[in-house]
Amino acid sequence: MIGAVVRFVVSAIVLMLVGYLLPGITVSGFVGALIAAAVIAILGYAVEAVLGENVSPRSRGLVGFITAAVIIYLAQFIVPNYLSVSLLGSLLAAFVIGLVDAFVPTTIR
Repeated sequence: MIGAVVRFVVSAIVLMLVGYLLPGITVSGFVGALIAAAVIAILGYAVEAVLGENVSPRSRGLVGFITAAVIIYLAQFIVPNYLSVSLLGSLLAAFVIGLVDAFVPTTIR
């Protein structure tokens, strides 16, 4: 349980930093980042459950990168008051989040 809370807090902080540093992505506050991080995680799990682990946003390949970008882009339609992302913003966010995840994994293993 504590691991899940830490995961969402770290994910929300990364999402806020990405929104602050990169063009094309806007996150409204820490609560908005928490909600957006939860939606992105749920969408990621759903995609992985339907299409298999090879297209997981957590995978390190090109397919995982594109999947993560699509998930981030789609999340804005579920929580439009908290997250706004352009197509370029979703690609940049997926790249930065992938880099951060390589060094500070936010998944519970």
